[in-house]
Amino acid sequence: MLSKRSLVGVRLNFHTLAVLFCLLIGTQAFAADPAIVESDEAIAAGKSIFNANCKTCHKLDQKAIGPALRGVTDRQSAEWAKKFILNSSAVIASGDEYANKLFAEYNSTVMPQHPFLSDDDLTNLLTYIEFGDKVDPAAEAAAAAAGGEGAVAAGGGIPSEYLTIIVVVLVIVLLLILIVLGLIISVLTKYINKQDLDEEEREFVQQKFDLGKVLKSDGFVVIVTALVIALVAKTAIDGLYSVGVQQGYAPTQPIAYSHALHAGTLEIQCQYCHTGVEIGRSANIPSPNICMNCHTHVQNVQGKEGVSPEIQKIYDAVDNNKPIEWVRVHNLPDLAYFNHSQHVKVGGIECQTCHGPIQEMEVVRQHSALTMGWCIDCHRQTEINSQGNEYYDKLVQLHSDSKDALKVKDIGGLECAKCHY
Repeated sequence: MLSKRSLVGVRLNFHTLAVLFCLLIGTQAFAADPAIVESDEAIAAGKSIFNANCKTCHKLDQKAIGPALRGVTDRQSAEWAKKFILNSSAVIASGDEYANKLFAEYNSTVMPQHPFLSDDDLTNLLTYIEFGDKVDPAAEAAAAAAGGEGAVAAGGGIPSEYLTIIVVVLVIVLLLILIVLGLIISVLTKYINKQDLDEEEREFVQQKFDLGKVLKSDGFVVIVTALVIALVAKTAIDGLYSVGVQQGYAPTQPIAYSHALHAGTLEIQCQYCHTGVEIGRSANIPSPNICMNCHTHVQNVQGKEGVSPEIQKIYDAVDNNKPIEWVRVHNLPDLAYFNHSQHVKVGGIECQTCHGPIQEMEVVRQHSALTMGWCIDCHRQTEINSQGNEYYDKLVQLHSDSKDALKVKDIGGLECAKCHY
């Protein structure tokens, strides 16, 4: 016959099992996937680029505004990924099947261009996307000792689509373990009940599983509370990161003006309508008089009779001497100073660098994040084109002895007072 001490040793109640199961599930849910990395510096540099340019729309392992990025170099080549990051519009326009599939799947949302990123920047970014935020040094050392380093490195880590399958399989295995342990307890309980036990031992063996006791237990309360706090904290942090970011904002305008027609098909230069872009801080919204330079003669699309209803709105504004109340799309906070002429005239920056493929937009939308991090990263990466630009002659002379290319950050582009009064 089993002694009371032995009986206590083998008696596992479901209270203990339930808490253990929750702990195991929580561990699996928050465990980082181990991977082999070649350079911690590349991971760190790539993370900085990701946070400044990609974090608003993308996550590594789940869909957001854009697709999950982990495993992109398994689905396509690294060179393809670099081209897409630099100019997704060009890849889509080339007829690339995969690019057009993504374009259709995500509601024809075009990813911002990143021409200021060098090839090294793109390599670092892809390194972070594939290997970042899931490094486990102990697992890396174990894999290397087992001779698996080459295989894992060559495979580029575990693709994100398999991670979900692995977690699901682990959950099923843990459930089966819980069921088996329950059966073992049941068999042991029946066996012990047949033994000659005193009253105290029999009462201990015959105690029933109490769900209420489990739900009220300190261990269960701690686990649930920790999960709720983690979820609330993540939601709050995600919300704080998005405050003031209006990327994708595309309001309905009083006149259905098509940039795709005017700037794209007709190839009208941006500066023709936005006359202040090279001479002042603001690009300025064109007045109806500028519209009338063409629409005095062009009253409808080719082949149609009469005056177009949208063009008629321009005529009405001119006849009634009332401005067209356009809705502002790109709106920086009052604490930030931005000068168009400094960037367009002096810096030689193309409009598409910040505004995206404006020549393809039927309805104008805010293409870039326009956050401080986005601007600062551009200043860190953009080289100054001093050729034929008298504005920079003296600066170039001062830096002539430097082997590194002169960038915006070298001429005060990271100073707070440059953008904040």
